[in-house]
Amino acid sequence: MKLTFIGADHEVTGSCHYIEACGKHMLVDYGMEQGQNLYENAELPVAAAEIDYVFLTHAHIDHSGLLPLLAQKGFRGQIFATEATAELVDIMLRDSAHIQMFEAEWRNRKGRRQKETPEFVPLYTMEDADAAAKLLVPMEYNAKVTVTDDIIVRFTDVGHLLGSAAVEIWFTEDGMTKKIVFSGDVGNLNQPILKNPAVIDEADYCVIESTYGDRLHPVQKYDYVSELTNVIQKTFDRGGNVVIPSFAVGRTQELLYFIREIKAKELVTGHGNFPVYVDSPLAVEATQIFNKNSLNCFDEEAVALIRKGINPISFHGLKLSITSEESRAINFDETPKVIISASGMCDAGRIRHHLKHNLWRDECTILFVGYQAVGTLGRALIEGADEVKLFGEEIGVRAEIRQMTGLSGHADKNGLLNWMRGFKRMPSQVFVVHGDDKVTETFAETLEKEFGVKAYAPFSGTRYDLLRGIFEYEAKGVPAVRKKKAQKTVSTVFGRLLAAGERLMALIHRAEHWANKDIARFADQISSLCDKWEK
Repeated sequence: MKLTFIGADHEVTGSCHYIEACGKHMLVDYGMEQGQNLYENAELPVAAAEIDYVFLTHAHIDHSGLLPLLAQKGFRGQIFATEATAELVDIMLRDSAHIQMFEAEWRNRKGRRQKETPEFVPLYTMEDADAAAKLLVPMEYNAKVTVTDDIIVRFTDVGHLLGSAAVEIWFTEDGMTKKIVFSGDVGNLNQPILKNPAVIDEADYCVIESTYGDRLHPVQKYDYVSELTNVIQKTFDRGGNVVIPSFAVGRTQELLYFIREIKAKELVTGHGNFPVYVDSPLAVEATQIFNKNSLNCFDEEAVALIRKGINPISFHGLKLSITSEESRAINFDETPKVIISASGMCDAGRIRHHLKHNLWRDECTILFVGYQAVGTLGRALIEGADEVKLFGEEIGVRAEIRQMTGLSGHADKNGLLNWMRGFKRMPSQVFVVHGDDKVTETFAETLEKEFGVKAYAPFSGTRYDLLRGIFEYEAKGVPAVRKKKAQKTVSTVFGRLLAAGERLMALIHRAEHWANKDIARFADQISSLCDKWEK
């Protein structure tokens, strides 16, 4: 019964934990790294084809984004997630695959113009995203599910994103049962739309995030509606647009919730039924999924609106842009408007086109409503860049740059501590992950002082024996080497063949316990296939 830390250790993104227990190989999350990468991640201890199960805490790409790569390399197990997460991750993985393929195509076109041999291939394709989506197993909140005779899992709402969950897993091995809890990303209190995080009563071990483990949100309840009203009013009075780079899933729906209230109370004056554009196919699909799961996942205030016949995230004047033509048309309309577009950190997607059309205009406002990672265009803008490069062109920054700092989907230090206080029986060991380098260590020290528990911030590669309660290996942080975008070294088709070979070997190892007649027939089929291709 071993736990190995793979990703988001002394870092904020790329969450991944590997468990070997009860004869099975499992992952909790398999996320993509975003923004600056400080440390190298350890490789998975086994081939992708040998992984039996993935337990997914929520749909954000830094927790789910490498699942198509896992499928590409031969994974054919089950991905357990809540019903809402399964729906969201389906569309988000396809969107991620589209971005990967688009970027590879763009780089290859650029290479051909410069007489370079096309070398770039996408990290994964739409086919890989589809393969991963087919492996999703939707689960209800709070339902104990028997995965095998020795493994039981339950998902508990943590209020970070629609469908987000802490994962409770019970393992029984050698006559002993151990329970480990993975917090996922713990949600902030009193967020719009979503419920507050639920607590868990007991565990032997806990793996907790620490994104905001060293800071506090404002004590007073933040008045998002008033601030957003102020920004819209001032910008429209100048004749400009309010451009909001926003994460398509979660933050966009929160903004729609606030704007519905602004419109219902007619807080913005002199501009009639002003238009609001959601320019992101992903955000449009995600909003539909939010509506579908409203009664199961929304908080009491949002549900109360629904029971009155009011959709809390829709209103008159809301315009949804799906096609590229609809997106381009937005910037040819001179009416002052709100434009909500992805990506939230401005590193990809349609938002870059809107920035190109609006950054140089003094009358416009660029309003940031989420975390901007180091090294992203969004971070450069909020830090005061005078000029940025978009589509090969230098664009002067003359628009007003604003940031709504109170809006956060993550619990702060006190929120994380309150979630830990939910344990009636404290874990004997707590592992602190998913935070900036020093924050993980600081929060581990805080947990020890507050609760008297053993708390540790592991580096990637650290391995812990859950049965004996000891560290088998404590890794040191290996600084990441800045790498160029991966280049094509073997053909994509040959890569598929290698992945198929890994999958075959994983199946051969599992065949050891088959009936002899089945093993013999399998061996004959493999030999026959080899004979065919050797000729």
